[in-house]
Amino acid sequence: METIRIACWSGPRNISTAMMRSWASRADCAVCDEPLYAHYLSTLDAAKREEHPAWAEVLASQPTDWREVVAALTGPVPGGRPIWHQKHMAHHLTPGMNTAWLAGLRHALLVREPADMITSFIKVMPNPTPADLGLPQQVRLLEILERETGTRPIVVDSREVLEDPRAALSKLCAHVGVRFDEAMLAWPPGPRPEDGVWAPHWYASVNKSTGFTPYRPKNEPVPERLAGVLAECEELYRELTRA
Repeated sequence: METIRIACWSGPRNISTAMMRSWASRADCAVCDEPLYAHYLSTLDAAKREEHPAWAEVLASQPTDWREVVAALTGPVPGGRPIWHQKHMAHHLTPGMNTAWLAGLRHALLVREPADMITSFIKVMPNPTPADLGLPQQVRLLEILERETGTRPIVVDSREVLEDPRAALSKLCAHVGVRFDEAMLAWPPGPRPEDGVWAPHWYASVNKSTGFTPYRPKNEPVPERLAGVLAECEELYRELTRA
């Protein structure tokens, strides 16, 4: 049976953890949580690294050599399951990494309207750059995948998932070549063994959830100090979501 590895490349404060919960609800699917996080932190200077909650615990919990991580991601699937959903932050794909291994995975990019992402993110890290939010890296990844595979990976807007989870997930499943499973629409509340050590700082809401929360506009203004960040992210978001 063919092993299907699905790399979901998101920015922070999207619905990436809820998506991981959704895929983990399938009996045929293994999941992993941001396996390149420690590698990414190892490339930052000390001041930037220390902006991340639990940064020391993250570094201690994962390999920092991307080659070791990639060997695991392209190796045997945990539990021998036929599908492996790999939750990634796009900014964890650092410039010094070889990208040839990406050809062996099926890819999805998960995006969110920048204003909503920024106003959520600054509750934990107050002064993000566009690179901290992953949009420049998502555009770069899109270009790499289009060039090396000749096809455009699916771009999934989190709003569409929240407005109609069944339709959005059915479309995603069709794109990556697996059947949709109704089990993806619900999960029990609480933490999971696969959650990263950073979960207590970021996963409070998803740990209370039992499914995708219906979309509601935030209508929360981005602080003036981040107006330039918002403008740049909105341009990148438009590029990612073009038809």
